[in-house]
Amino acid sequence: MRSTVFSVGLLSLATLGLGALPPHSSADDAATVAALDTEYQAAVKANDWATMDRILADDFVLVVGSGKVFHKADLINDAKKRTITWEHQEELEQKVRVWGNTAVVTALLWEKGTSATATIDKRLWFSDVYIKTPAGWRYVFGQASLALP
Repeated sequence: MRSTVFSVGLLSLATLGLGALPPHSSADDAATVAALDTEYQAAVKANDWATMDRILADDFVLVVGSGKVFHKADLINDAKKRTITWEHQEELEQKVRVWGNTAVVTALLWEKGTSATATIDKRLWFSDVYIKTPAGWRYVFGQASLALP
């Protein structure tokens, strides 16, 4: 009985991609996700909502350093309205880790732009989570730090 419970628990963790199991990193997947995340940042810079829409999962969530939460529709609407005109939206450093069908991108981002009410020029750290779906990799969750000093 103990063995069965342990096996079912281990299988559940492996299926969910959780636990202390070693990563199943694939260099091809890491390269694909790195390129996709770079493409996403370029789409944000260009207010290219169609590319953003393709990359973001329908249930996407972004939590920024202030605690504010954004969903896919929020980001797409801002891009359509061109709420911010971006001069820079570049990753200065990027690291991708892959565990099966889950990938995490950690990067230092430089954002510089203007809106109707503010000028933005900051660097921040973020982590982006991508999930491999039958339709390809999708960006499902992001978390950004406060602006760095």
